[in-house]
Amino acid sequence: MQALFDAIAAMDLPHDAQRIFHGRGGRFPGLEHVSLDAYPPVFVLTSFAPLADEALAAIGAALQARWTQVAPAGEPLNWVYQCRHEALRQQGLADTRLMAGSVPDPHTVTEQGARYRVHVLKGQNHGLFLDMAEGRRWVRQQMADHQSRQPRGAKVLNLFAYTCAFSVAALQGGARQVVNVDMARGAMAIGQQNHQLNGLTAGASFLAHDIFSTWGKITRSGPYDLVIADPPSYQKGSFIATKDYARLMRRLPDLLAPGGHALLCLNAPELDTAFLRDQMQTQAPELAFAGRVANPAAFADVDTERALKVLIYRAPDLAGGTLA
Repeated sequence: MQALFDAIAAMDLPHDAQRIFHGRGGRFPGLEHVSLDAYPPVFVLTSFAPLADEALAAIGAALQARWTQVAPAGEPLNWVYQCRHEALRQQGLADTRLMAGSVPDPHTVTEQGARYRVHVLKGQNHGLFLDMAEGRRWVRQQMADHQSRQPRGAKVLNLFAYTCAFSVAALQGGARQVVNVDMARGAMAIGQQNHQLNGLTAGASFLAHDIFSTWGKITRSGPYDLVIADPPSYQKGSFIATKDYARLMRRLPDLLAPGGHALLCLNAPELDTAFLRDQMQTQAPELAFAGRVANPAAFADVDTERALKVLIYRAPDLAGGTLA
């Protein structure tokens, strides 16, 4: 546990939502099952194997000691423990406990100047995927760059939108319109709240539909200057990457405007970047690979191919080449 204790002892008072310790990256032998996140003002300790009461007590003491050093006087330590061991995960469940303090209700966090609603006491997904922070930064900058060339702003398609964090980033960057699509109505409702939290009262639409049965409506609303796809890697009844990503990719050329970009995300340790690139070469060879978005430094991994993969592709421009 020493590496976790060291990370806690070195952390500053977190203001934005962020990862504090990333045992899942494999850089700390024996702690591959543990991560610690800050969703201010709450810390969330996640373990993929049960932790003994003695270990939890030691972690709580370490958090309290550092909190006493960095927090404003009188502010209590709030932290949550969630165990996601295999037996629970197979049932889609998690054992979540409030270990100290309290959790705001509603609970709003910030990231890069944006505000998002989160829920750390229920479910395995808390409303904001922290490892996608650089993807959101790229989207915000891409939209700003597009607006500098075309003041009208870009049109964006956000597939598997979840709570629409990409949409918030796109609109803040200068996009004129974002079409959000996700079959989870509850997540989309939180997405609408996220837009309201950021004063984004226009420019976004929300389609609570199964993407693969909504292609007609999606295509008619195009073409798009940016298509974002951040699907689950394996979710029965929704998306299984090994068979469904190809179905999505072959739609991209018809969805993208000339010179438009696609941001393709994959968080499956067993599938590497070659999986995405080979599939793209087969399904949409006219789209050119334009790079990979780096993951946040806090998510450093001993093997970048097992970590989150965020790849950028671009469509040919009107002249038949590609945009630089």
